[in-house]
Amino acid sequence: MKNHFIIYSLALATLGMYSCKDKSAFKVEGIIKNAEKSTKVFLLRADSNQVSKIDSVEIVDGKFAFKNQAPSVNLFKLQIGKDANGAIYDFIAQNGDAITFETDFKDAAHQYKVGGSNESERLQEFVKISNTYGEKNAKLVNEFQLKSQGTKNQDSLLKVYQPGFIKNIEDGSKETLKFINDNKKTLAAFYAAQTLEPFKYETQLVAYADDIKDEFKDNVTVQRFKQQMELAKPLSVGHKAPEFSTTGADGKPVKLSDYKGKYVMLDFWASWCVPCRQENPNVVKLYNQYKSKGLNILGISLDEDKSAWQLAVQADKLTWQHASDLKKFDGPTEKLYHIEAIPSNFIIDPQGNIIAKNVTGKDLEDFLNTTFAKL
Repeated sequence: MKNHFIIYSLALATLGMYSCKDKSAFKVEGIIKNAEKSTKVFLLRADSNQVSKIDSVEIVDGKFAFKNQAPSVNLFKLQIGKDANGAIYDFIAQNGDAITFETDFKDAAHQYKVGGSNESERLQEFVKISNTYGEKNAKLVNEFQLKSQGTKNQDSLLKVYQPGFIKNIEDGSKETLKFINDNKKTLAAFYAAQTLEPFKYETQLVAYADDIKDEFKDNVTVQRFKQQMELAKPLSVGHKAPEFSTTGADGKPVKLSDYKGKYVMLDFWASWCVPCRQENPNVVKLYNQYKSKGLNILGISLDEDKSAWQLAVQADKLTWQHASDLKKFDGPTEKLYHIEAIPSNFIIDPQGNIIAKNVTGKDLEDFLNTTFAKL
């Protein structure tokens, strides 16, 4: 009987210990190996698009501690050392968390261990993915810079290294998408999603925003992302392309409905846009390859100077139909299609549905090959 009483008392004590956990704040306790004298640790909070310093402490005997508040689960950072020379470490916290942190100040790779927060542990998994592909590309950049020293043929060398660089980015993005899908309802997945190129992965980001529509309602950054994706959704792949009317190069009206029952690519570009002009030879080649199979292109220029626009059309041998509101990004067609950067394009099927968006280079070639191989 006495033993039962002791066990019962220990159980109550344990329960009391957990129930007395401070849920009005979170704590971070850290160990920094090889820290220099008088080195400070700064606590930073990431809100929306800005990061602000909210606290700082000095490392004493290799240890430090913070106590702060996070009304909702949020991204925080630890910066060891001052400003540009300080290493940055990400973690996620909410009130009630007791987080442990450990790193070596002299570790050039800035590896660290974090515990006491499931979200932070998930985030660290993503950091490893990001670092892996970042290091691969850093190695390529270093090799390129070494080999390009003293050579006049940097363009040829760039052509050798660029495919590997792009492949690393694509492979890293695929790993990021897998991480997001595996950890969908964690804030770590949300921060991973923010590293994806929004032009290229808009379809996946819109779908992800739908998946987390009932999550993180107190997090301002997440709510803003959901709102942005809700605005993007009507113009994402799978939706009807909105009707518009603009002015052709000959001064006559041009409407999207003129292409009803046909494949058409809306190509937003401008004579002053260097990436657009660089992409034009690829578009010309593909148009000549697929126009007999049903591909149409409507070039929509963001130029304000009509003569510069038409000279660029002639110089780049763009033999398809052209139109423009001549109002840069403020034209009604540009606003309707939420054009905020160029080159930008929408490929629309004969039923008027958007089937691809912002595809260029090899991606555009692969997409058209797949699409028209079916016909």
